[in-house]
Amino acid sequence: QVQLVESGGGSVQAGGSLRLSCAASGRTFSTYDMGWFRQAPGKEREFVVVMHWSGSSQVYADSVKGRFTASSDNAKNTVYLQMNSLKPEDTAVYYCAVGLYLSLSSDDYSYWGQGTQVTVSS
Repeated sequence: QVQLVESGGGSVQAGGSLRLSCAASGRTFSTYDMGWFRQAPGKEREFVVVMHWSGSSQVYADSVKGRFTASSDNAKNTVYLQMNSLKPEDTAVYYCAVGLYLSLSSDDYSYWGQGTQVTVSS
């Protein structure tokens, strides 16, 4: 059974940083693709970054490009999202997801974590 567990969310002031983790278990993920998505209150879920599980082929949303960095530790079956220069508009629940191919659409990802709240105050 595939399980994704996010951690690392919290509350920070604008300009601060957070590092999210997504620990995966249940199968070998080396052939999968993954994405970080977020959903703010009253808004649709949007992609933040997608990449191959190995960390290659990264595609970032324009809104986070240059501020967020995704990475992967294959030995730990964990992916990370380093978020710097956070803005109030980054406030959302952040989810990691795993799928069979690289896609910007959340509909194409089969497995999801429970989400972790990120709150950025001005």
